[in-house]
Amino acid sequence: MEKMKKHFVLVHGACHGAWCWYKVSTLLKSAGHKVTALDMAASGIHPKQMHEVKSMSEYFEPLIKFIGSLPEEDKVILVGHSMGGICVSAAMERFPHKISVAVFASALMPGPDLSSHTLRQELYQRRSDSHTDSEFIFGNGPVNPPTEILFGPQFSKSKLYQLSPPEDLALAISLLRPTLLNRDVQVVEKETAVTRDNYGSVARVFIVCEQDNAIEQDFQRWMIQENPPNEVKVIAESDHMPMFSKPQELCSILQQIADAYH
Repeated sequence: MEKMKKHFVLVHGACHGAWCWYKVSTLLKSAGHKVTALDMAASGIHPKQMHEVKSMSEYFEPLIKFIGSLPEEDKVILVGHSMGGICVSAAMERFPHKISVAVFASALMPGPDLSSHTLRQELYQRRSDSHTDSEFIFGNGPVNPPTEILFGPQFSKSKLYQLSPPEDLALAISLLRPTLLNRDVQVVEKETAVTRDNYGSVARVFIVCEQDNAIEQDFQRWMIQENPPNEVKVIAESDHMPMFSKPQELCSILQQIADAYH
């Protein structure tokens, strides 16, 4: 009997775009699944510039609009990578009935008792290094905190892509765009807050990337402990970008999840 084909919706992380899923999208489509990879606002080929994005909710608006446009009976498998986990969580809160399972691939995973602000604070406190050659953009003037960041080539090579093919690193360096920083904490908290009734009703799977130098394994495990998902999968030799360093393994895990959660 042929397995049911599923609809995967893929959400990228900071500075990236839908382009980063090209390998996984191809593999999933080859297996007969439907795949939608989205650009968040001012990311990938989205027409906005990051300085025009005034809030986190504006940033993930393309995802919310897409899920909201789906027929009432449709359900998707929502996959978020890195900062995309915050976008995925927001969609879970707004449309729990349209998501069969949410997958966090080395992604920030807020919960009812674990805010996105707390996650970011904890992550930055655990980092002993700087962003090396990343560029900070001061949209509100040099005396105010930076409003955007663009990952630099050395940061990308050592922290994100150290186990990925060099041609994918080269692709990323040519396509990365700035992402938003330091928006009003209280506003972000309100925009990204999730509840047990909505977010908590959706099944969650976390994929641990063991060789991640950006969101390191101890932080991934801390999120899992603080906000336990239904299931945990592991990719042993993956850097922060499993879609580049281990696309076959990531695709295989996503298909296993698709078979397990209906």
